[in-house]
Amino acid sequence: MTRILLVDDDEELVDVLSFALRRAGFTVLAAFSLKQGLETAAKERPDLVLLDLNLGSADGFDLLAAIRRGSDVPVILLTGRDAEDDKVRGLELGADDYVTKPFSHRELVARIRAHLRRHGIEGPAARGPAGGVLRVGPLAMNVAEHSATKEGRPLDLTVTEFRLLHYLMVNAGTVVPNRVLLKQVWGYDTSGGTDVVRVTVYRLRRKLEERPDEPRLLHSVPGVGVMLKGEPLGDPRGT
Repeated sequence: MTRILLVDDDEELVDVLSFALRRAGFTVLAAFSLKQGLETAAKERPDLVLLDLNLGSADGFDLLAAIRRGSDVPVILLTGRDAEDDKVRGLELGADDYVTKPFSHRELVARIRAHLRRHGIEGPAARGPAGGVLRVGPLAMNVAEHSATKEGRPLDLTVTEFRLLHYLMVNAGTVVPNRVLLKQVWGYDTSGGTDVVRVTVYRLRRKLEERPDEPRLLHSVPGVGVMLKGEPLGDPRGT
């Protein structure tokens, strides 16, 4: 398995990114400080490092310089800093690339794969397109057309229900934590607001299930998250 070391002091961001990277087929090693990052990099020898420049009281540049003294592992900087000087300094210290927050997970995964290929590392295969439609069991979705069907019959979904169903279809077969849904569907940065997930899942279940009280597709795991049963087939973008 291709191993990604993710170094960031924002535990919520680490949770969200780790979930997205694991769904893309990577093994994720998490570190929350300069010290942990140094120790994990030396011990585990990851295939690529994702490094936040702002590590609380520490500076990501110091970790980058330390990594470069003993390794040529690909390093992608994660930064909320817009200053060109910071980006130039990172590249001069040996970083391979940088992404500025906020960024899309799809773009980050694409960059990771590109840098792995340049270093001769074969990462996990990406899912390929299948007619521009994402399918899970009896469900089909085309994001470009903003349409979804069950067994060929159109589903009348609100915008939020559509976004929620799309995220669950892309991650079908996996329990998606409530905090991840809040971040990815609603854009919330807090762990609160799980009631909005519960209520929206309830509404969506009534549109997907023949018997909402005995769901076959959309399942809630109390206190954890939500899972759509099945395996995603097709292009996750639906385009």
